[in-house]
Amino acid sequence: MKNKWFHPKKHTGWRKTQKASTRRFRLLDSTDKRKSMHNRYLEAGRKAQALANVTEDSETKRKAKSDAEYFFDKLR
Repeated sequence: MKNKWFHPKKHTGWRKTQKASTRRFRLLDSTDKRKSMHNRYLEAGRKAQALANVTEDSETKRKAKSDAEYFFDKLR
């Protein structure tokens, strides 16, 4: 059994089999509602980027990186 060292603080419900719009909605919905939209986009992008950095599955990595880029592009 592998020792899993990545423990997210909050589970988002993100699945690689979902449509992109659903994945992104779940990421944004899991952020702190008291923050501004700018900070929520940043938080959602960082969550997706963290997943992309630790996964060994190439499809998950590609989709999580795509979702992270979506949120980071919204900040520009």
